[in-house]
Amino acid sequence: MLGAGSVLADNGVTENRILLGQSAALSGPASALGTAMRDGALAYFDAINAAGGVGGRQIVLTTLDDGYDPARAGPNTASLVDKERVFALFGYVGTPTSNAAQAWVEKSGVPFFAPMTGAESFRTPSNKNVFNIRNGYMEETEKIVEHLEAMGVKKVAVLYQNDAYGKSGLDGVTQALKKRNLEVLATAAVERNSVDVAAAVAKLKAAQPRAVVMISAYKSSAAFIRAMRKNNDHVPFFWNVSFVGSRALADELGPEASGVMISQVMPSPLDETLSIVKEYRKLYLNKPGREADYASLEGFIAAKVFVEGLRHVKGEPTRKNFIHALETMGTYNLGGYTVKFAPGNHNGSNYVDLSIITRSGRIQY
Repeated sequence: MLGAGSVLADNGVTENRILLGQSAALSGPASALGTAMRDGALAYFDAINAAGGVGGRQIVLTTLDDGYDPARAGPNTASLVDKERVFALFGYVGTPTSNAAQAWVEKSGVPFFAPMTGAESFRTPSNKNVFNIRNGYMEETEKIVEHLEAMGVKKVAVLYQNDAYGKSGLDGVTQALKKRNLEVLATAAVERNSVDVAAAVAKLKAAQPRAVVMISAYKSSAAFIRAMRKNNDHVPFFWNVSFVGSRALADELGPEASGVMISQVMPSPLDETLSIVKEYRKLYLNKPGREADYASLEGFIAAKVFVEGLRHVKGEPTRKNFIHALETMGTYNLGGYTVKFAPGNHNGSNYVDLSIITRSGRIQY
């Protein structure tokens, strides 16, 4: 357990607080994801702080806006690590922005906890400072292709964001199809933070796929789906991986979201039969204007696992002791979602499932 201690135990730790740093999109086309991830985490941290914190220390989360732009995420990380001197980096949102933090993680040894990315670069090989609480894009795309195979769908195209995120998902689809002696029918790219999908629509319409797997953000995915469906008798099945932001995509598309399918790496934020979801809804929805969604649930779960790691620290809460605590605390069942780390394996979850957006806009398993 943590001792209150009067000695500065590590960067970001004082007698009465532990400082965490986050760079996430609070503005721009991916802002719904960044805001939800932050607010979900704060819902749990605030409850812990109201109850006295962890070992008498308050958990303080400092979030800087990067607009889902790695050119801003890098300087944000430098400020958090070198100027703010945070104990850990927490809940980064996106592959390219998380990649931008890698140099500071390697240089400083700061823990990089629960990034919202399924990219293999944060999983293989295992990095002693990186801890994932979500499954990877390889597992998500495998699940999607497995389902398409069961449906008899073989003509599969990919719309991918032209960056590390999109290419990671494209690799996943390519490998999953290759296992089944199939190839990607056609590919098209869209630039990050852009909704200019005209060329991609023209290319993939001409290919006439029976399914399109989209590895992109919610605004570009929505623009693509809307254009593909317009004046088109040949409408394929549309799939996204979890990072798209299910609620944001459904809201962006409105009635046109019906039938869009999404792989998920978190349980349904509507399923109150799960104690973790019940706890999340009680704490997260106690502020007006909020709606339960996967991104804020992910932030909530990330915060809860982080606190559990702190509670398992023996001695002072140094970074080294925290990493050791995570690796040795065993299986942690949050109540419907399980996380387990080990030395050499910091991929905490193998959860993946499939969902569909209904006519009413509900996301249903």
